[in-house]
Amino acid sequence: MTQDPKMPDSVSAVVESVAETATGEDVAFQDLVESLGQASFVPVLMAPALAVVTPLSGIPLVSSFCGILIALVAAQMLFNRHHLWLPGWLMRRKIPGDRLRDALKPMRKGAAFLDRWSKERLRIFVRRPFRWITELACLICGAVMPALEFVPFSSSILGAAVVLFSLSLLVKDGLFALLAFGFIGAALWVIWTLVGS
Repeated sequence: MTQDPKMPDSVSAVVESVAETATGEDVAFQDLVESLGQASFVPVLMAPALAVVTPLSGIPLVSSFCGILIALVAAQMLFNRHHLWLPGWLMRRKIPGDRLRDALKPMRKGAAFLDRWSKERLRIFVRRPFRWITELACLICGAVMPALEFVPFSSSILGAAVVLFSLSLLVKDGLFALLAFGFIGAALWVIWTLVGS
């Protein structure tokens, strides 16, 4: 997979790339993707997942659009595409700039925490064939987010799982991949509790 030489290499770097773009009244998904690099699959996977775990998820349909974006990126990673393709109708969607800037403030502290505790370990869990499992899990998490738009906390928990999966791939830290499956289990419990009962 070809990588952009400017590809962010940490959660903080992803957050700062988004922050540099979030200057206008409205911010298009296209601008966010371009700020992360056209071949930066993992950062582009991480950015919408970060959005879903912030108050931005309270904006109607934001979780759905972020989920679709996550699923599309993860699918292309699974098929080992070299260049990211995303549909124009999705890239033209916009997020209010002021809401995005407000969401970035707490995001920076969380990003610094994750970066501080991440390092290369348990690399077997970020290599094939385990990497395929991680990418498939991200695809499924993103794909179900639109259906969970009105199930409280479910999309945010799945978004947290995708953030951890992305971090594991970004820094080759298999421990975070294992932790991500714990978040998926938590999301399933929340869905079962709120919908299944």
